[in-house]
Amino acid sequence: MANKIEMRVEEIMNEVLQGTKYELVDVEYTMERDWYLRIFVDKAGGIDLDDCQFLSEKVGAILDKEPLMKEPYILEVSSPGIDRVLKKDRDFVREAGKVVDVTLYAPLNGKKNLTGTLESRDKNFLKLQEFEPIPREKIAQVRLHIDF
Repeated sequence: MANKIEMRVEEIMNEVLQGTKYELVDVEYTMERDWYLRIFVDKAGGIDLDDCQFLSEKVGAILDKEPLMKEPYILEVSSPGIDRVLKKDRDFVREAGKVVDVTLYAPLNGKKNLTGTLESRDKNFLKLQEFEPIPREKIAQVRLHIDF
């Protein structure tokens, strides 16, 4: 059910954002203590609070008319953050050459967490400069790396 809702909200957001300066990064519909619909949006130079409020009001009005979610939910529109999760093919293309943190489901060559420079991702492997190609089915998550 959550996947179907996420896909429909992504369609709605792509229509809303078409021809604007904004880019849809991700949609997440998840149950915590309450249901949350999180929409992550970005633009060149970054997204600010006014952008989030504008988009939240715009998409909220559309979702109020759409009989998509049966349960009450909390709508959050925000930036994906500087340590964003990379999920879509376009994310990997855009972030090629940057350092990423890779979390694996199980250790590979004794390591479950890897940090390396992203080369590419295809349908079978993620390629980091510092490591052998990593099978995609072994990858739990890929995030942009942050140096503190």
